[in-house]
Amino acid sequence: MDFIIRRAEPAEYDVLGAITAEAYLGDGLLDFGESDEYLHVLRDVAARAADAEVLVAASAEGQVLGGVTYVASGGPWADIARAGEAEFRMLDVAREGRGRGAGEALVRACVDRARATDGCVRLVLSTQRTMHTAHRIYERLGFVRTPERDWEPIPGMLPLLTYALELRRS
Repeated sequence: MDFIIRRAEPAEYDVLGAITAEAYLGDGLLDFGESDEYLHVLRDVAARAADAEVLVAASAEGQVLGGVTYVASGGPWADIARAGEAEFRMLDVAREGRGRGAGEALVRACVDRARATDGCVRLVLSTQRTMHTAHRIYERLGFVRTPERDWEPIPGMLPLLTYALELRRS
């Protein structure tokens, strides 16, 4: 692994926001392209970091390769998490960081955080149907589809699939 996973630093928020927006735009994940209002949310890493844990995959030289927002149980950034669940959102990897394991390492970091949290029994996430590479990562790490929790933040326009990972307690 030629990168490390760590908490994003404030000086990296703009860079990570740009990477996140570009990943969503470049992969065709926004219905309205550059005019999509969600772009503001994707770019505003500082807002997420105020209420959630924003992690980055960074090269040994400090270049941000991608990031994820980890939401502990009950956090305001949770979309679908219920009591006793954590969630992660906005997983993204820059084009130059893809194929190096950064996305999977970011997901593993979220799993580790959820497992380390007392009372957390499940880690959940939402994903778009077209995010096939991400789906393979989730399934490889033991996440299972939870179709009964699928939802649409924009009714009739953006159906999201959901996954969950049951956390084993010893």
